[in-house]
Amino acid sequence: MVKFLDLASQYHSIKDDIDAAISRIIATSAFIGGPDLKAFESEFAAFQQAEHCIGVANGTDAIEIAIEALDLPAGSEILVPANSFIASSEAVTRSGHRVVFCEADAVSYTLDLDDLERRITPKTKAIIAVHLYGHPCDMTGLMDLAERHGLKIIEDCAQAHGAEIDGRRIGAIGHIGAFSFYPGKNLGAYGDGGAILTNDADLARKSRMIANHGRINKYDHQFEGRNSRLDGLQAAILRAKLPHLDGWIDRRNSIAQRYLAGLQGVEWLSQPNIKRNVRHAFHLFVIRTAHRDALQGWLKEQGVDSGVHYPIALPDLAAYAYLRDADTPTLASDLAPTLLSLPMGEHLSEVDVDQVISAVRSFQP
Repeated sequence: MVKFLDLASQYHSIKDDIDAAISRIIATSAFIGGPDLKAFESEFAAFQQAEHCIGVANGTDAIEIAIEALDLPAGSEILVPANSFIASSEAVTRSGHRVVFCEADAVSYTLDLDDLERRITPKTKAIIAVHLYGHPCDMTGLMDLAERHGLKIIEDCAQAHGAEIDGRRIGAIGHIGAFSFYPGKNLGAYGDGGAILTNDADLARKSRMIANHGRINKYDHQFEGRNSRLDGLQAAILRAKLPHLDGWIDRRNSIAQRYLAGLQGVEWLSQPNIKRNVRHAFHLFVIRTAHRDALQGWLKEQGVDSGVHYPIALPDLAAYAYLRDADTPTLASDLAPTLLSLPMGEHLSEVDVDQVISAVRSFQP
């Protein structure tokens, strides 16, 4: 069986580092806060080329806190890509604002800037730029657009740790960025976890206070916040993994290149398009085919795991029925039944990748 993801294999590859990190936290009882959290925030900020990092409880909290820290007018419109996980949009509505869905770009599946710009109104105050599957958004175009319209950019980096555009790592190119450390991410904890990155000292301070009950000092609450903390155990585990992340991303890119070469010429599928100025993090390797469900069934018979991200476009979810109208984006809805994620990760050997390629090529649509 070629596994879609193999976290146990990753653990065994760095077992001594992980075991030492866990033992250190248990020995010092630094379960909340502590030196490992502080060190991880500093190290992850440096890795992502950001000035500030705030560890939080999960990626969804990271987006919500980022939105709150921007102090937007109540009921602001925030533009969100129609092709993403619901965390990108529910963070908007749960923060008291209104989601406006935008089309996906047909090449990278990230935001379509032309469609996005035409949806801007006087109520629009921010954009959530989702670096989907590990491919960065066009941040140069987005920042130019944001400057012209006076908008804030929130980067949703849950799938793009280590991704780059024009030589810059994503996360602090916009005004503020949000990361998830869910176990299956390229940099994953052994439970939930998240982080906020920014180059703005005021946004960093506000985010840290929101995440810690509206305070910096223990009982000096300046306003009502929430309890959203990256615990010391997860921080220590993430510290142990971080030095390996660049190598893991390089390995993912090597696997992606093997897929691209091996599946070339298969007329009934489309492969990922990688723009020249990006370093793709390849959290997922997503192909497109009209025969998605049949292919997935065939791969299972051949001993190959696969996944679907995401089976329902955000505007088509029951949660957003109230937003649907004649101008609702349609490309993400058209793409949803065609997208299939092949196995991806440093656990894969060349033999595994070739088995996946062979299984795909042997499928008869």
